Amino acid sequence: MDTTGPPRLLDRVRAAIRLRHYSLRTEQAYVHWIRRFILFHGKRHPRQMGAEEIGAFLSHLATTRRVAASTQNQALNALVFLYGTVLELEVPELENVVRARRPHRLPVVLSRSEVETLLHELGGTQRLVAALLYGAGLRLLEALRLRIKDVDFAHGELAVRDGKGRRDRATMLPETLREPLRRQLEVARALHAADLRAGFGAVWLPNALARKYPAAPREARWQWVFPARDRSRDPRTGIERRHHLSAGAIQRAVRRAVERAGIAKPASPHTLRHSFATHLLERGHDIRTVQELLGHRSVATTMVYTHVLNRGGRGVVSPLDGMGTGRGGRSGRGDDEP
Repeated sequence: MDTTGPPRLLDRVRAAIRLRHYSLRTEQAYVHWIRRFILFHGKRHPRQMGAEEIGAFLSHLATTRRVAASTQNQALNALVFLYGTVLELEVPELENVVRARRPHRLPVVLSRSEVETLLHELGGTQRLVAALLYGAGLRLLEALRLRIKDVDFAHGELAVRDGKGRRDRATMLPETLREPLRRQLEVARALHAADLRAGFGAVWLPNALARKYPAAPREARWQWVFPARDRSRDPRTGIERRHHLSAGAIQRAVRRAVERAGIAKPASPHTLRHSFATHLLERGHDIRTVQELLGHRSVATTMVYTHVLNRGGRGVVSPLDGMGTGRGGRSGRGDDEP
């Protein structure tokens, strides 16, 4: 007798996500928020709930948990996916939801000397990854997901595949990183050859590519530029293979390097991408070109980096500057006058 029964709700969520080839991070995030939503309402099934319960949960995140606007939006997207895709129900209209405020913050940007000091405090592969973030304007995962075939030495380009927003783009390959990258590719190929000899060597590919090119996972050109030191099991399939370096390892290395360099700014790997854009604009490069290199959908997103060009009060010279009051002389007025 079959006692397996129908799949549980969260298993159905995972299956729907994988069918649409969403990333593992998206899967983990959606499952997390759907579980939180169910627990928040006393383990009631989502079919028994609607707009009122969704609104209460999202408002709770904003008012009690004080999450960021992006976090609240992620939770909302997970619930929209649950109702619209998994349960195939009409997504309820949400009214009176307390929205988390999206603060207007300028990006943290390092000076060129600070970037140089930071990179000096890093070594080996970690330094090369960080140098690519600054030298090519890559996001951290874009750098870690580079494959050998994406490095074009002949044209001096890096191909970014399936970046944020699932868009491809090309960016520059810094001249100073040509030789370090060549050496890194030799390391990657040697690891791949050793994996093949050990009976492994098939890298992960998106499902559509793996079906279209069944031999590709074992080819050297599809391997990661920055492979992990050890093989690990794929959390979805259980297959043992070599993944790329973890983002957490680079984030920790940069954080320690910032401390050693004595940089007071709250810098992270993404700060290097901010600095790339800012320094290009400082050197007079067209904002549309910078937008293309960064992979922004809208130039309005890139405009945030122009704040550095409006130094101190939008470039206006203070009326105090140029006067002699800062040279130790008397002002000619009483100290207690307003």
